Amino acid sequence: MDIDLIFRIAAIGILVSVLNQVLSRSGREEQATMTTLAGLVVVLMMVVQKISDLFQLVKTLFGL
Repeated sequence: MDIDLIFRIAAIGILVSVLNQVLSRSGREEQATMTTLAGLVVVLMMVVQKISDLFQLVKTLFGL
């Protein structure tokens, strides 16, 4: 497993949490929530892509 993936997810998490705090403190809770959801979607897309690669590898390994 790539360590880069873990660093990317951590960087996105830090960026989203900072943006969430800044937006919440300025009274824009709706935009803070949307930022959090956007970060979650980005991370989930990255994880789903890696899971898809894993299934593709298992499929070719067993000749299915």
